[in-house]
Amino acid sequence: MTAVASFVPAQSSRSVQGVACVLGGAWCFVGQDLMVKELLGAQPLWMLIFARACVSVLVLAPLIVWLGGKHRLYTPLWPIHLVRAFLLTGGFAMFYAAFPFMPLAEVSTIFFSAPLFIGILAALFLGERMGPHRIGALVVGFTGVLIAMAPGHASFQWVALLPLMCALTYAASMILTRRVGDGESSLTMGLWTIGGSGVMIWPLGWLVNAVVPMGPEFYHLRLELIVPEASQLANLALLGVVGMTGYILLSRAYQVANASLIAPFDYAYLPFAAMAAWFFWGEVPALNTLAGMALIIGAELYIGYRELRAPERAETPAPVGETLIATGVPAVTEDTEMPTAGIF
Repeated sequence: MTAVASFVPAQSSRSVQGVACVLGGAWCFVGQDLMVKELLGAQPLWMLIFARACVSVLVLAPLIVWLGGKHRLYTPLWPIHLVRAFLLTGGFAMFYAAFPFMPLAEVSTIFFSAPLFIGILAALFLGERMGPHRIGALVVGFTGVLIAMAPGHASFQWVALLPLMCALTYAASMILTRRVGDGESSLTMGLWTIGGSGVMIWPLGWLVNAVVPMGPEFYHLRLELIVPEASQLANLALLGVVGMTGYILLSRAYQVANASLIAPFDYAYLPFAAMAAWFFWGEVPALNTLAGMALIIGAELYIGYRELRAPERAETPAPVGETLIATGVPAVTEDTEMPTAGIF
């Protein structure tokens, strides 16, 4: 009885810590995206991603050496991490490339279809079950994506496909994360993934400039190495610190609390981003963006609610492994089978 009584407050404390971390991480990512949107033009997109990677490596590498243990500079899982880096580099380059053409709330709403893609990819490649409730929720969620994108409407832009493609590449990277499971620390995974993006971003920028005619509207995609001034250098450093802090907070949130509890709070990013974009640039989300946002969030919360009710998930303790867990992805240890219940 004493053990049970002590367990409940401990779990409650971990839940509060997890929610605080995911909300703090959401604000960090909003701040990161606001900075990218503001800096685009003064610096090309490729430089912003490269600067963020450099700052992260300069912080993470000494931290890994200092902590030791499971945190390691070299990992035998490096091929998986580099594939993840390739997916995330290309994906978020597309995400940020859409910023000059679309309001932040619209870009973010389309990107938050990623958990829907994760559900489909998990069924295809991880053998996870998809019952009628989940299939119905996915249909509703993707209907929300179509409403937000408004294809066929006069306001539709083909550039809206960029955040959708980012969602797909992000989902694929999270499926690889599931395969890594508890076999890697979040710091090591971050070092290889974020550091790898700094190496890959320049060849990607060269390829884009070789294929796409660089008109004035694509000025933010020009392949140009601009030596930053002192003020810009400080902003680039801050961009890297804010982005890395958000990454660590989000990882920590899923390490200390159950994913079913934490995942709904991921969506705090969307109203945070909408409010920040309105405050700084006067951007007001269109009605179709708000309607799509509501359907996407509702569908994904319903999937999470169904998952929370599942007996096998309800009895699962909070993950404590040193893993990188992203939206809706539960921790999986090396000696545990892949869960056959959903990932949300």
